Amino acid sequence: MTSETSMAAADAPAVSGHGEAHSTASLTALILGSIGVVYGDIGTSPLYAFREAVTAAGTKAEVLEPSAVLGVLSLILWALIVVVTLKYVLILLRADNNGEGGTLALMALAQRALKSSSSLIVMFGIISGALFYGDAVITPALSVLSAIEGMKLATAALDPYVVPLTIIILMALFAVQSRGTARVAAFFGPVMCLWFIVIAVAAIPQILKHPEVLQALNPVYAVTFVAHHGLIGLVTLGAVFLAVTGAEALYADLGHFGKRPIQTAWLGIVLPSLALNYFGQGALVIGNPKAIENPFYLMFPDWALVPMVIFATIATVIASQAVITGAYSLTRQAIQLGLMPRFEITHTSETHSGQIYIPRVNMLLFFAVVMLVIVFRSSSALASAYGIAVTGTMVVTAMMGFVVIWKVWRWHPIAAAALIAPFLAIDLTFLTANLLKIFEGGWVPLALGGLVMLLMYTWRRGSRLLYEKSHKQEIPLTDLIGMLAKKPPQRVPGTAVFLTSNPDFAPTALMHSLKHYKVLHEKNVILTIETAPTPRIDPSERVRLEEVSEMFSKVVLKFGFMESPNVPRALVIARKLGWQFDIMSTSFFLSRRALKPAAQSGMPRWQDHLFIALSRSANDATDYFQIPTGRVVEVGTQVTI
Repeated sequence: MTSETSMAAADAPAVSGHGEAHSTASLTALILGSIGVVYGDIGTSPLYAFREAVTAAGTKAEVLEPSAVLGVLSLILWALIVVVTLKYVLILLRADNNGEGGTLALMALAQRALKSSSSLIVMFGIISGALFYGDAVITPALSVLSAIEGMKLATAALDPYVVPLTIIILMALFAVQSRGTARVAAFFGPVMCLWFIVIAVAAIPQILKHPEVLQALNPVYAVTFVAHHGLIGLVTLGAVFLAVTGAEALYADLGHFGKRPIQTAWLGIVLPSLALNYFGQGALVIGNPKAIENPFYLMFPDWALVPMVIFATIATVIASQAVITGAYSLTRQAIQLGLMPRFEITHTSETHSGQIYIPRVNMLLFFAVVMLVIVFRSSSALASAYGIAVTGTMVVTAMMGFVVIWKVWRWHPIAAAALIAPFLAIDLTFLTANLLKIFEGGWVPLALGGLVMLLMYTWRRGSRLLYEKSHKQEIPLTDLIGMLAKKPPQRVPGTAVFLTSNPDFAPTALMHSLKHYKVLHEKNVILTIETAPTPRIDPSERVRLEEVSEMFSKVVLKFGFMESPNVPRALVIARKLGWQFDIMSTSFFLSRRALKPAAQSGMPRWQDHLFIALSRSANDATDYFQIPTGRVVEVGTQVTI
């Protein structure tokens, strides 16, 4: 129902706003929460990013040259400055949709701005959204594995326990998701603050021993390294990208905390701590090339090794939170925009509507993550699978960002292109570098993303075909009212509400009710639920009421794509518009369609069966729209597609 109405609402006016938090929580609490949830992923990249980048450069411990270390380090630092700081923190966080971020929020903005090319924009949104799910599966597996592997430095005897311990920790992580982002952030925030302080302080002694490492701030080292190393330089870029993974999750989690807390946390705490730690690792391997085995842990004294492994394990569990909460937000947006079937959505905060939990997504993510851990078994092997999903998402995000800057912000197209082109060039370079790892494991996120893309495309295409087919068999509501006026049926007391996606035609449930019961209620409401291309709707715009005749009236309820529709609560607003709504004397009529493959369909037969399976998995409309089950009458119909 919502897929068609969401597309019809695409011409709504642009909404301003720059991602301020939709919460009464203080700025300090939101900054602390964002450090725990938003920056957990990128904050634990030092565990493996520098090691993998130097290893990818093809430098062996005994021949490790300081110039190569400075080149790799410079690449990492400038990737953090250009990709994360400039592109995401300072520019894209301003491209919010009523405070909500992420690829689908950006898609909604771009689609509204480019009506004539909306199909292309929707396809971009599907691609980037699908790739984000690939990232959401790989990040928890890689993060936790990389931390647990630190135990091997203490004793090799613990090696067989790395995978089982990783799976146990992942089970605990996904088990606590139902408690909500706010409670998770309340614990994660202080822990991650301490994490950033520790990794920064631990690096200072190494930097003081080899202050020449600070030369890596000069971008000439980065450019020279790539220019002089050819293909190896490109391969190294693919590993360098590990340092900026988490930037897309940063944008997706905008609705959980708001723009200002996220920006303040990055510029004031996260970026300085990361830079210091990478400097420290670089200084360590310049002084002791053999430390490249695990430069992060070897910065710490022997007595601190085991506590740091435990601490890093906690931090990497937290690192997974950014993509998990991002996946929840993305899923709700996809449902409301008609790209996925309805799933059960639980709100976990009374003050912050962006904090949600989706049980089915949580379960699917958990099983996919555990499978990756079992198959790859080490962070180095899994690092090859990392990067493609995130870089692909970043490329699409940059393209849609250009449309938003041009059309929504009303920049001159040349100025918008001049702003985005450097970021797009960098993203494409990173994507090319990561594509070199397809056969080493890079196929995993592509396969996961391809599967999600197929599901999204099938649901959207099947929903449109079903709508078009049902529409051909419907009778205009005005014609039905005229027929009933000439030959009125038996009237019964009370109010009947008929849900439909097209209020101009008689709902299927109404036609079947007349056919089988041969009665009509005293008051009949044709109810349509629209999804706006903005995250939330002002309560004053929630309800539109129109009297059609003495027997019939039309009610349109509008919800933002980040809101969970609550029909009874919204209908209470209709009282102010003249409708005496009483839930106990109202019956809701819904049409439950049993889908069958048609002899001739607009989709291949296998896709018909896939769409039918997806429709059966959808959450019940009664639950999704939060209608009291005791007031619902479902009328079954059979439809071929």
